[in-house]
Amino acid sequence: MDYGPLGKTSTYLEGYDPSLLFPISRSSAREKVGITGVSDFGQDLWNAYEFSWLNSNGLPISKVLEIRVKHSSAQVVESKSMKLYLNGFAQSNFDEESEVLETVQRDLEAAFDGELSVSFKERMESRSTASQGRLINLDRSSVEIKNFNYSKDSLVASSTQTVSERLVTSIFRSLCPVTSQPDWASVLIEYTGSQIDHDGLLEYLVSYRNHQAFHETTIERIFADIQSSCNPEQLIVYGRFLRRGGIDINPFRSSHHVEPPAFVDWRQ
Repeated sequence: MDYGPLGKTSTYLEGYDPSLLFPISRSSAREKVGITGVSDFGQDLWNAYEFSWLNSNGLPISKVLEIRVKHSSAQVVESKSMKLYLNGFAQSNFDEESEVLETVQRDLEAAFDGELSVSFKERMESRSTASQGRLINLDRSSVEIKNFNYSKDSLVASSTQTVSERLVTSIFRSLCPVTSQPDWASVLIEYTGSQIDHDGLLEYLVSYRNHQAFHETTIERIFADIQSSCNPEQLIVYGRFLRRGGIDINPFRSSHHVEPPAFVDWRQ
């Protein structure tokens, strides 16, 4: 039986491409393991925790996508091909959230050859203890993003007024320097000093979207860039990356001795 891209070296292409989906006959898969009788009711639930696309302004949107497939569908879809297909949305622009869901549903109904539903799970904010202060969510910005290659040009202080802020984004993505697979994270930035321009900071963080580096060096570069461009009195940068193979790596860098704050990515 041909399993498509499973077990083979794959290139992670940028861009929407439904031809990446690799269907496998459900009946053939059952016959291969000797299953002759099937329950009257059932469904397969898929959760895509790293699903993302670009809105009309180029701003990344990140959601948890739930896919429910009836067990009576003629086909199943090989999971690596599903991963490659969904990853293709990350650099594709859609005007409306409904357009994204309609596109995914149309493509998957054709691939599974059966009934299914797609929806976004209700999103929770990245969590932090209330005693540590309010988090400002950078992702609510309406800034227009045009650059997805690393640049710190937009990273500036917006005023000389000294403030203390806790800023977070949950749409951060960089690429593994070995496999080019996407690494997703929430990034927490705490600082005291001249106020940093929020839109410029978000634009800077989004510029890592196609940048290849390990988790640790990515967070160190962010820390160094903010230090050199904005010169805060105190600075913390904390990256909460999604797990791979059951392990997550969460680099924490600080200008002063302090324990990492109680902060968790909403998908962890």
